[in-house]
Amino acid sequence: MPALPLGEYVQLLLKNGLLADDTTPALDLTRTVSSLTCDSRAAVPGSLFICKGAAFKKEYLAQALSRGAFAYVSEREYDLPAPCIRVPDVRHAMGLMADLCWGHPSGQVKVIGITGTKGKTTTAYFLKSILDAWREERGLHPVGLLSTLVTDDGVLRAPAVLTTPEPLELQHHLWNAAQAGCGYVVMECSSQALKYGRMVGVELFAGAFLNLGEDHISPREHPTAEDYFRSKLKIFDHSKNAVVNLDSDRAPEVLAAAQRCDRVLTYSLDTPSADLFAPRLTHGWEGSRFSVTYRGKEENFSIPLAGSFNVSNALCALAVCELLDIPAQAVRVGLERCVVPGRMETYTRDGKTVVVDYAHNGMALEALLQEVRRGFPGASVTAVFGSVGDKALDRREGMGKAAGKYADFTILTEDDPGGEDVGDICRQIGEYIAAAGGEFTIIPDRETAVRTAIEKAQAPAVIVLAGKGAEQAQKRKNGPEPCVPDGLLAKKYLGLPLA
Repeated sequence: MPALPLGEYVQLLLKNGLLADDTTPALDLTRTVSSLTCDSRAAVPGSLFICKGAAFKKEYLAQALSRGAFAYVSEREYDLPAPCIRVPDVRHAMGLMADLCWGHPSGQVKVIGITGTKGKTTTAYFLKSILDAWREERGLHPVGLLSTLVTDDGVLRAPAVLTTPEPLELQHHLWNAAQAGCGYVVMECSSQALKYGRMVGVELFAGAFLNLGEDHISPREHPTAEDYFRSKLKIFDHSKNAVVNLDSDRAPEVLAAAQRCDRVLTYSLDTPSADLFAPRLTHGWEGSRFSVTYRGKEENFSIPLAGSFNVSNALCALAVCELLDIPAQAVRVGLERCVVPGRMETYTRDGKTVVVDYAHNGMALEALLQEVRRGFPGASVTAVFGSVGDKALDRREGMGKAAGKYADFTILTEDDPGGEDVGDICRQIGEYIAAAGGEFTIIPDRETAVRTAIEKAQAPAVIVLAGKGAEQAQKRKNGPEPCVPDGLLAKKYLGLPLA
């Protein structure tokens, strides 16, 4: 980490009106800050510690000081032997300080941010695959990716902890990407990250708004759908350019918010006036083909995923590529070879097809089940899914209604229950399935649920395993615990080779 004197951090806070007191505490402003951290376990001699989080305890600060932190930034002062730099908004302060700490790395790479209720991960993978194909031709480093599935900053590649990391980690990843020569970073921007200031200081070359449904509505996240929507619109506060889906709910309001950007490109499957419009679309279960005017010329593209919603995601990636002036051939190669782990993976044997997908809210599950109905006419459809505990309570209604309407039968099971009882979550979902006219049963153990769904299905049949995708852990009361990913379960109970 670049080493800076304390005075530079204090000056930054003063400049942005983030010092709560008229006078700063008695500090040596020339002292070098060895590290900036909000994790007491990571504090070292010379650290500047940030007190943040609704569950913050005085004991965390005491631990940081015992490990060598010499001062702390906080919204309140604690009775401990260290000077406090008091701020009115510690989240905003942390974002600005993290950006300064790592030398404003988003000014050294082109960062593309993507938000939306569904499709963020698929769009991010499409865009990374295209940019990698283009850079590969010239012998350049692959681009960075910060997604729901993986964090890959050119130095570190690991399963993601958060869709959008906290500011100190996020700026570090962007700095790594700049140092590694990634050139670009494609990142998913969650509504929570935008609402709570994780993106403070991040400069986006382009911000893309995919679509809008209801998700993450709960006392712990967004109290209302309006708060969720307004949080997502904040992506344009960070963006030089904007990409907007005209097919989205409340598209006129999204488009109006995007006007603060230098340039706005639109895309659509339904509106011919969009900058990128796909009037001719053909798709089967193995993939989709479409034509679109790209960089002034009619071009044909294909993707290895079914569904008009995935073509819409591809159009978003194309719009970003047009802003970046990426050649059509690189776009074509990147789209054709793109693989999104856990997205619409299919396994078939003896007239039974298992579809594995991350669909984890009502909007995504409805689109997936509709596509299954179109792709497998005459087949029975069994849905297997659950919903997360402790948050995103609206998903239970949305997913229940979708399954009740489009699945012949549903098996409700575990999906990251956290501190909640799996059975209680499933019973709540089941109420909405029944209200929509559907049938269901509850099997709390996910592997047993998958085995039962596959063994009891009568061919021709499709079994949809939704929500977990390629994940290898269940988030339970005491934290993540290992689990077998849905794809391996599908192979096992279909009798396919596991390798």
